[in-house]
Amino acid sequence: MESDDVIFAGRRGKSSTNFPVGAMFRHEQSEKEADMIRQDPISPDRVRKIRGTFAFVEHRFLRNGFFQTLSHLEMVLYFFLVLVSNRDGISYYAYDKICLLLKITVDDYIIARNALIDKDLIAFDGYLFQVLSLPENPPCAGKPLTEQKDMEKYDPATFIRNVERHWGKP
Repeated sequence: MESDDVIFAGRRGKSSTNFPVGAMFRHEQSEKEADMIRQDPISPDRVRKIRGTFAFVEHRFLRNGFFQTLSHLEMVLYFFLVLVSNRDGISYYAYDKICLLLKITVDDYIIARNALIDKDLIAFDGYLFQVLSLPENPPCAGKPLTEQKDMEKYDPATFIRNVERHWGKP
């Protein structure tokens, strides 16, 4: 049997799909090849190529838990800054342009920016951003708020509810 022969409906010959028998029965392949996951492009005419500048995120960002520590707004801002930064992680976008492009409010931008600074993922000098190399470990998520006194002190919704109870709704 030739390598491009196929078995179709129990007979030897060419099928309409030209599916090679070797693709079904790989007796000649090594164990290592059998264990490998297919990595051929699904659309070979659309394989990505690096042309000019490009952005990257280390796999460690996902594998080591950094991704999990970010809120949705923090993720949006972080990935935006990664995309627009130069090879040193520097970007020059002003807050108003960032808010416009990301469709977020200035308040949400400030909260996300400050959280990324606190998590040691970005630096900001008032004008420029720098996406930093990842710290050794992701930031620890805060301990869960379980006691009423902690909820009143740290949970914004509980704090606002208590203010409204005492002073009334605005």
